[in-house]
Amino acid sequence: MTSQTTVFEEEDETTEPGESTLRAILGATVTLIALVLLWELLSRQFQIPAWLLPAPSLIAQSMIEWHSELIGHSVVTLYETLVGFGFAIAISIPLAVAVVYSPLLQNTIYPILLALQSMPKVAIAPLLALWIGFGTLPKIVVVFLVCFFPIVVATTSGLTSVPASLMDLIRSLSASSLQTFVKIRFPTAMPHIFVGLKIAITFAVIGAVIGEFVGSENGLGYLILVSTSQSRTPLAFGALVLLTVMSIVLYYAVAFIERIVVPWAPRN
Repeated sequence: MTSQTTVFEEEDETTEPGESTLRAILGATVTLIALVLLWELLSRQFQIPAWLLPAPSLIAQSMIEWHSELIGHSVVTLYETLVGFGFAIAISIPLAVAVVYSPLLQNTIYPILLALQSMPKVAIAPLLALWIGFGTLPKIVVVFLVCFFPIVVATTSGLTSVPASLMDLIRSLSASSLQTFVKIRFPTAMPHIFVGLKIAITFAVIGAVIGEFVGSENGLGYLILVSTSQSRTPLAFGALVLLTVMSIVLYYAVAFIERIVVPWAPRN
């Protein structure tokens, strides 16, 4: 048992990070291609109706035929996602800083925020349509709400995770509160903040689609509703493919920014 563990440890030490990442990408790509081919084979073999479960080839054909509509609706969903995500960052991070530095807010506002986090956002979307009306704004508000809480919690956790020994050291140097925040607290919290941002950006796409389900005349969520109501299932799957790609691209965009802004963050 000990010798096997030693062998694995030696393999981990000799494996370069870039090589392991390449292996993961190749493995995921090969697995995805195999699953798509299996899906295609089973769809043809059992002659599954296209309105029930279209084959990948039919989905690709539908995406080509409706590419202009898909692009237009994707732009709308992406706009709602990014704007709501931006507003969530602009409001949640300063609020988290205020909560950490204010005992009053810690005992009043923060517990309420944690309680509101458990509220299902799907139930709020119809009310927002009733209060604000139909248009882009309700979708942006839904995106804001689903992004707001993960960022607040992650930022608060990061700002309060500074080691006590480091805080004692900075106090012994007679550093001001601003210096402590700029030099110690905020840099320490940055990895935590980006964890919240990466979670929030995936929720943001979901929030935009939820808002479009409730009431909209454009966006990929609206396109999915219309396609399924007209039994154009391949087109609905095409919209799902674009939503998946959008979520993945946005997630890795945030991860790429993290590598630049927070080079000291721990990584696998």
